[in-house]
Amino acid sequence: MHSPNQFKVNEAWIVFRLNDAPISTERDGDFNVLTIMDAASRFILGTEFVPVSSIEASQLESRRLLKAARSHKAQLPRKLLLPDLIVADTLKKEAESLGISVIRVPEEDLSVFVEEAREGFREHVGGGRTQ
Repeated sequence: MHSPNQFKVNEAWIVFRLNDAPISTERDGDFNVLTIMDAASRFILGTEFVPVSSIEASQLESRRLLKAARSHKAQLPRKLLLPDLIVADTLKKEAESLGISVIRVPEEDLSVFVEEAREGFREHVGGGRTQ
């Protein structure tokens, strides 16, 4: 089991799905919210809305997510932790091309990091329909 105190700020980032249920929009359909956070501080560095119809984030979406995170820290981490339940081959490839080591971990091992963010998202968004 991983914990925030075993990392230094910007040593490792975590990518995870923020929403429990798809976010629905009338105009563009349903989306999942892919989120990247610093493991030590649990600060959210970026989000990317990925169509539910996509198997995984595209190359462009993966690059934007990593770029958003990098813009907050002005550097890249040594590690990227990815839950084993999400398909993220493209994101893995993009991270590795930047010299980031990608580590697959069981989803439950990340709950200490991501549960507060998910709870806050549930409270503010509630999974309702947006315009």
